Amino acid sequence: MLAATLVLILVPSGCTGDGEAGAHSCTARDLSFLRSASLDAISLGLWMQDYNAGQAGAREVAGEAFAAAERIGHVEARDPSLRTAQRYLTAMLTEYGEGMKLRARGEDAGERLYRAYGLANFARDVLVQAQPELAKRGCDVSVLL
Repeated sequence: MLAATLVLILVPSGCTGDGEAGAHSCTARDLSFLRSASLDAISLGLWMQDYNAGQAGAREVAGEAFAAAERIGHVEARDPSLRTAQRYLTAMLTEYGEGMKLRARGEDAGERLYRAYGLANFARDVLVQAQPELAKRGCDVSVLL
């Protein structure tokens, strides 16, 4: 599964290696993706706070992560950088959910959570690189940084 995820992720991000923009857009779908992803990031952050405070279980957090991955995956961004970030975020949430499932069973979740944080960093890198061009077109990615 991880290999398939990596194949999907390793597509051109919409920015060339020298930082020039390549066919960026800011369509209604792009804006919808940004709204959905930012709401899911905030929601998962709140669930994690509850988990850390002992008010939510690992199984609940895992379920929320899987639900967020599904929601983010349904909103098809048009911009190539946002599509790449979307793939990273969906994979990150899935890995995070799997890690929390392991934690709920009392098993070692370290590898899955490590992958999740790595995927989040990859998504952030794509968004940081695309941010100036997307901002010119009206898409504020700072909500995901």
